[in-house]
This record gives sequence, structure tokens and C-alpha cells, in this order.
Amino acid sequence: MILKYQKLRFYLEAIEPIILPPYKGSALRGGFGAAFKKIACVIKKNTCAECLLKDQCAYAYIFETSPPEGSSILKMEKYESIPRPFILEPPKENKRVYEPKEKFYFDLILIGKSISYLPYFILVFSELGQMGLGRGKGKFKLQEIWHKDMKIYSDESKALKKIEPESIEIPEYINLDKDMVEDEEVTIEFITPVRLKYHRDLVVKLEFFILITNLLRRLNLLNYFHGDARQPGWDHKQLIELARQVEIKYDCLSWYDWERYSGRQKTRLKLGGLKGRITYWGKIGRFRPWLKAGEIFHVGKATAFGLGEYVILPHNGKTEDRIKLEETFKEEGKK
Repeated sequence: MILKYQKLRFYLEAIEPIILPPYKGSALRGGFGAAFKKIACVIKKNTCAECLLKDQCAYAYIFETSPPEGSSILKMEKYESIPRPFILEPPKENKRVYEPKEKFYFDLILIGKSISYLPYFILVFSELGQMGLGRGKGKFKLQEIWHKDMKIYSDESKALKKIEPESIEIPEYINLDKDMVEDEEVTIEFITPVRLKYHRDLVVKLEFFILITNLLRRLNLLNYFHGDARQPGWDHKQLIELARQVEIKYDCLSWYDWERYSGRQKTRLKLGGLKGRITYWGKIGRFRPWLKAGEIFHVGKATAFGLGEYVILPHNGKTEDRIKLEETFKEEGKK
């Protein structure tokens, strides 16, 4: 299975003071949705479900993504929506107030078919700059967009350079022979809160098989609805059973609670999740393709906000990070 994507960095410049919440992803995603609907929605209905144009509408596909009629994958008939084909990764800095002429940025990941909708994202964030962002609705302008070390768009030229999408390949058939895989450990750091459910309950202890179950499901759905519209040849049941054999060695995750106001739903939503580091031990090698893909596409709920972002940390002997992790685990164990 090959999943295509494009990761871009949007640089913005404040025109007026901009005050953002502690987790900036909520303001970016909320403002993005309001501006997108203003630009793209023709009929201005509250939801897209009853709209005759929903199958041809950019807003309906990107922001209120729903499974096409007749879809039957992973019991999707039980759900009203499918994974959004984009991720907004907010800036990692703690700064919350940006004064006029100060610059800030966010990263945008477009997945599969949504790559061709990049011009919409440019128009939407240009419009959002005029509408305003954060408390007080401070205005900004979209200055530049970069792909790695290449500038592909600027406010001055208004021209968009075409670039080829990136891709990641996830093998569909792997060697499940236990004797062919050595025991090893892997440490994962969740940079933004990861919000997962198991048996409909929020997960507070992240067992390895729960992480793998959610990765398998997310990557499967992203490929089916936004990629090449087919299911990969993974044996989900067998993979999850093998993942159950991987143990937690160090658990330094802690709960991070936050909430946001949804203008569309007219209510406050709690979106807490786990942050920090966790180390697993076992036959992990066979799961690395999914773990690596998760570094790009995130995992769990509210990934469009940037939640569920993680990195796999290297294990090179007793590194400074490794020593700190073990010390943190020991301190946690004393509490």
C-alpha cells in the first residue's frame, strides 16, 4: 500500500495583535472551517448531509468528510464521518500573543486526493487572515508557503509552483515468523495529546496493541477513502494478537486536559489526551512500517487539529534522552 501526501509550511504575519489559546491547533482548525464554508458553500446549510451538491463540494469533502453511499469497510456504517484528508500541525512554541509584523507558522499535511485541493487551502487562509484569528479576531496575512527548502507560493507573486507529492509504502504482507524477529525496545514521544478509545472508553494506559489497532484502522481508512480506494492485505486480527505480546517497559505518559468551543456545534468540547514518552519491549520490528507511517499521519481522534503527533526516538546506548527517560520513570514510580 502506498499513501501519497504533501507536507507544507505556511508562514503568516500578524497585522493586528493575535491572541491564541494554549493549544493553537483548535483556533487554526476552527477558523479554517468557518473561512472554508464562507468561500466554498453555495447553499449555506448548517450541515452538508442534506445538500444536493455535497458530492461535488470541496468544503464537504475536506471539512465534513462523510463515507460515500454503500461504503462497507471496518463497519463504517456505524459512523457518520471518516478521517479528514488533512492535518493542521500548530507551531510547537509556547508563545500565545503575536504583535503586528510578528511572524508565525503552521504545518499542513494533505493526504491522497486532497493534495489537488491545495489552492483552496491558500484561498481559505487568505480569507481567514481578513476574518481574524483567536481572541479578538486579530488579522494576519499569508506571506509564504514552503515545501522543505523550496518556496512554492508568496503573497507578492500569487503564483503556486507545482511539486510532486511524497509517498510512503507500507508492506501488505510481512514475515510473521517469531524466530525471524528479535526482541527490541522502542521509545515513542507524543508531542501533542493522543486521544484514543478502546471498547468506547478513553485510553489512559497505552498498551502497544491499542496503538497498533488504531494505526491499522486509520491508515486503512485513509487509503480506502483518500487513496486508491481498496483495503490492504493485512491480517488485522493476527497483527493485533502479535501486538499484544509487546510489553510496556517505561510509561511516562500523563494526561493533558484541554477544551475548545465548537462554533458549528455551539458547545464546548473536551479533547484531553496523553502526552509524554513511553517505551515498549518485544518483537517490534514487524510493526515499524505502521509506526513510521503514524509519524506522518498521526493517530487517534482529532488529528485534523494536530492531535496524536509523535516521533520515534533513537536508541543509541545511554544517550542523554535515554538517561532522562529512565530517571523520569523512576521518579514517577515513587509517587
